[in-house]
Amino acid sequence: MRLARIAHAGGVAFASIEGEGDSAQVLEIAEHPFGNPNFTGKRWPLADVRLLAPILPSKVIAVGRNYAAHAAEFGNEVPTSPMIFLKPSTSVIGPNAAIKLPAESQQVDYEGELAVVIGQPIRNVPASRAASVILGYTVANDVSARDLQRADGQWGRAKGFDTFCPLGPWIETSIDASDLALRTELNGEVKQDSRTSLLIHKIPELVEFISGVMTLLPGDVILTGTPAGVGPIVDGQQVSVTIEGIGTLTNPAQNA
Repeated sequence: MRLARIAHAGGVAFASIEGEGDSAQVLEIAEHPFGNPNFTGKRWPLADVRLLAPILPSKVIAVGRNYAAHAAEFGNEVPTSPMIFLKPSTSVIGPNAAIKLPAESQQVDYEGELAVVIGQPIRNVPASRAASVILGYTVANDVSARDLQRADGQWGRAKGFDTFCPLGPWIETSIDASDLALRTELNGEVKQDSRTSLLIHKIPELVEFISGVMTLLPGDVILTGTPAGVGPIVDGQQVSVTIEGIGTLTNPAQNA
């Protein structure tokens, strides 16, 4: 199932997307998408609604340096255990929404990533049970003010600006995310080209590690890390992150 959040003529709702291309239909879900969703019976052509961020998490937990080639491009060692940090919920935006480039930064970078969406309240979940607590997967861009990251020595400001966590276009619930192609394009030019099989700390390990630190709530998002090839975006450019079997997340960059 492809789960989305949509804006339609009557308001905002969760929905399931069925079909492909021009024939795709959006089926409205009553209340929330967790468990067995109930449908209202309302439906629209996908072209008649606007896709929003597919989930509004209470928190976004991101993993740093989780691809060896990305760690190497910045001259960093590969961490022996997951290196985690938080992005605020206010950093989340949806497809086609603008990434606002703050005046405080002279270098804002894209970072295409696979995102894991948690489906139930969890704490201390072993890796062997991780698959059972995951609602699905979506595409993310861990936007980062690189110069502020270097200057601060920690990542809260650099990763936390409003609009610095695009998510979308929807959540795919029926996919094996262990080996998917991930590609990031800047104005149509390929900048990142990798596979999720190259993650150092795999998804089950991340769920176990993070849920051992903090309670995860339904809708919370884990960003699994970015491969090599990150780089700056400037006003007027467009960044698109595509993950095999899920879809493409596109966002323009705009001076704040």
